[in-house]
Parts: sequence; C-alpha cells; structure tokens
Amino acid sequence: MEIKAYRVLVRGVVTGVGFRYSARREAAHHEDLQGYVRNADMSTVECVVQGTETDVNAMLAWLRHGPSSARVTSCDIEPLAVDPERPAFGITH
Repeated sequence: MEIKAYRVLVRGVVTGVGFRYSARREAAHHEDLQGYVRNADMSTVECVVQGTETDVNAMLAWLRHGPSSARVTSCDIEPLAVDPERPAFGITH
C-alpha cells in the first residue's frame, strides 16, 4: 500500500469545541495513522496526517466537517513528503 501525507488547515469555529480531542479519537479508528493536530490560532486547527491512502482519505473526509460542535468553513490540504519517523497521531502544541 502506498503511504500518503498531507498538511491540513481547518478553519472556522474549530477551537474551544473539542476539535483536537475528537480528531485524535477519529484517528484511533485508523490504527496506522501518524501525525498530529494542534491549534494554529483562534480560528484554525493544523493537522498533519500520514498513512495508507484509505486511512488518510477517511481522516481527510472527517476533517472537512469535524465534530458536531465545530463549524468548518474551509479545509486547505497540501501534500507533504512522507516521513518514516513521523510519530503516531496525537495532539501537540
């Protein structure tokens, strides 16, 4: 299976609504995902996602709407180089 990696900037009402914790929980459904989620500013969450194409696509689809408490207005996705040293998916600051 081919490994993919992306950096995603999720904008809208995405901070203070449990977005990071929900993203970590969602990533746990896809065992081999690597990367992180963090607040970038008051209206942006940054997420790096790496894994199989199937798992990454599922996570990208989730990021486009987030948890029910969030209101995602845009999702900017850019490809990244795959990093074999990228840690398991988690929350970072």
